[in-house]
Order: sequence, then C-alpha cells, then structure tokens
Amino acid sequence: MAESFSRKFSPEVRRAGGHEASDSDYSIRLGERIRVIRRQKRLSLQDVEARSEAEFKASVLGAYERGERAVSVPRLHRLAEFYDVPVDQLLPAADVELVVEAVGVEPPAWLPGQKVVIDLAALVDSVGPEVELIRRYLGIIQVKRQDFNGRVLTIRQDDLQALAAILATSVDDAAPRLAEMGLLRPVNSS
Repeated sequence: MAESFSRKFSPEVRRAGGHEASDSDYSIRLGERIRVIRRQKRLSLQDVEARSEAEFKASVLGAYERGERAVSVPRLHRLAEFYDVPVDQLLPAADVELVVEAVGVEPPAWLPGQKVVIDLAALVDSVGPEVELIRRYLGIIQVKRQDFNGRVLTIRQDDLQALAAILATSVDDAAPRLAEMGLLRPVNSS
C-alpha cells in the first residue's frame, strides 16, 4: 500500500543522506532555509514583525530559524505567503526532492542559499545576447583558477556580481536568471 503523504514527510520518517534524521536536525535545517529566505529579502527579524503587523514575532521567528521551535504546516504556508515564495522554497533541499518524488514536479534549477554551479556543457549549446559575454567571463575565471575540469564551474560571490552586470540584473536575481537560461546544474545533480 502506498505511503501517505503526511506519513512520508513526517519527521520520524524523513531521510537525509540515506539515514533517519531526528526532529531537531530537521528543525535546524528548516530554520536555516527560513533564515536564508528572510535574508534574501533583506529583512531583519524586527522588520518581519513590523511588516507582518506582529503576525510573526521576532522572538518566535528567531526560534524557528534556530530550530528551537517547531513550525506548523499552516504557519509555514503563511510564512511562505508573507515572503512571497512557494512553500517548497522554505523546505530543506532533501525534502524538496521527496516532494518531487511524491507529486512528480521537477525541482527548480536553483534554490536560494544554494551554491551557483554553472553547467559548462549547457553553456556550449546555449544561445542568446549575453551568452558570448558569459562564455568569455567564465573562461577568464577558469584561467585565473586553473580550473579546467570542463563540466561545471562553481561561481563565487564576486563572480556573481560580474555575471549580474552582464545579465543587467541584480546580484539576487542573477542565479535565477542563469537558471532560466538553462545554465545551472540542476539541484538534484551530484
């Protein structure tokens, strides 16, 4: 018999890296994701409390982020609405993969807080007005780092700033834009 959705995603059953994850491990990973999203929105805990009209108290949100307090599903949903992100963006990456298995939806090519890893093979086949500039810039990075593995290239923060300028976007929007262009290694790739 098929495992129920709620059972599959309960903390007791959740697996991380092939082993059972404890409730506290999961709470910590979930809290880290919540913090990453809040920081990407450039909000302090106090900003969230003020903008949510005290719906999310700074002390409670801080406890969620430290993994000291459990977040209910309705509360997580409401927090995702407040941050204007899909709920799955608040879940740790391993849980996003479980959701993909359960509902058959492909994960995004990049998740906030994740490293930006360029798929160099995809870059070869890519076309577009910015692609040649991106190729040249990544070539410079490879020479500077002496990194010629040929398959992927991890982008550092200062490199991301230059790519954002090439793409005529903000640093925060550069990775999602690269993902739209099909240039990032998918989340679930190893």
